[in-house]
Amino acid sequence: MFSKTATEIVEREFSEIAEATVISELGIDSLGMLEIIGSMERQLKIQIPDESLAGIQTVHDLLDAVEKRQSAA
Repeated sequence: MFSKTATEIVEREFSEIAEATVISELGIDSLGMLEIIGSMERQLKIQIPDESLAGIQTVHDLLDAVEKRQSAA
């Protein structure tokens, strides 16, 4: 889900993205990150609190935050 959303937002193809990949190494800045998160929230019909976003560095961190919100819903 992350790579599809990132490809749409950043308009750059990401072949395989490992969960350990640091998001900034993909060339995604903080604004791009917010757009990706917003898109994922809309797709999954969840709301990720801002405090949950602090410290997100890797794809795994982001997916973990999403999964926590899905299980809390």
